[in-house]
Amino acid sequence: MLNKFKPYLIVLISLISLFFIIIFSTDSELIILDPKGPVGAVQKDLIMLSIYYMLAIMFVVLGFFTIILFKYRSSKKNSDYKPNMHGSTFLEVIWTLIPVLIVIALSIPNTKALYELRDAPEATAHKDPIVIHATAVDWKWIFSYPEEGIETVNYVNVPEDHPILFKVTAADSMASFWVPQIGGQIYGMPGMVNDLYLQADEPGTYDGRNSNFTGEGMTHQKFDFVALKEDKYEDWVKDAQSNEPKLTEETYEKLMLPETVDKMTFSSTHLAFVDHGKNSEYAMAIRQKYGLDTTVGGAEKDAMSVHGHMDMEGHGDMEDHDDMDHDDKKKEKDHDDHEDNGSHEH
Repeated sequence: MLNKFKPYLIVLISLISLFFIIIFSTDSELIILDPKGPVGAVQKDLIMLSIYYMLAIMFVVLGFFTIILFKYRSSKKNSDYKPNMHGSTFLEVIWTLIPVLIVIALSIPNTKALYELRDAPEATAHKDPIVIHATAVDWKWIFSYPEEGIETVNYVNVPEDHPILFKVTAADSMASFWVPQIGGQIYGMPGMVNDLYLQADEPGTYDGRNSNFTGEGMTHQKFDFVALKEDKYEDWVKDAQSNEPKLTEETYEKLMLPETVDKMTFSSTHLAFVDHGKNSEYAMAIRQKYGLDTTVGGAEKDAMSVHGHMDMEGHGDMEDHDDMDHDDKKKEKDHDDHEDNGSHEH
């Protein structure tokens, strides 16, 4: 009896599951389908095109499935079902040709978009893009404005309706730069630089993140993408250049440690003393300098140790590292003195 209704139960369970998925997802914020820039709009169109194709395929397959279940049900008399028929060249050509056509239909718009997004958005192509170096470090984002002489940590300010050329790289782990409502994503890797054009059409603060798993602190590796009116952006640039402190190499070295930090602003950039797109070993060398183990197992232990010095919000205090380093050195000195005394007694 159960075997008789099993196909219908499969269809029923599938439809009920789809119903609950739709119901429970209605309250979620689908920001990727609410783009605020031309790059995000192009990517949204590609996503929706893929969804339409998938829905069409699903309805066709489920339609044929229902017809087959009904036409060849076991209770039907005088069925024309012929289970001993072997081979059909026509059917094999059809079910081979259909997937090929689907892939071609999806490939054409994706390929066109890929080449289109390599350049600045067409509507503002007459404006010179603002160049910003985006550097991923465990677990923070560092943004350098070489022409303005400004560096920010965990936030980036841009003017609206202006093309922005992001030069994405990483100091340690491979990270993925992504601002869902504006566009992306693109990978940043040590020793390499990948270019990404973005643009915000509306003022606002948009969520940016690293969408590539790089360790337990990866969930905190977020940043604010802030689109400002042109005049407010220019005011911010002038204020940062005049009132923010210079970025020293010692301060930047502390940023190479595997931790999360608060937002920061400086009136100079790290590009004066290191380019992570060319120097892939800088962060590891700094961690060794501060006594951190850069092996795989050691890096995990050091990361846990650094996290132990974070505040309740998950932000590290750089002064804690100075105290930690001082205490570690004191312990090492006491340990060495103890060994020396022991050897003299022996």
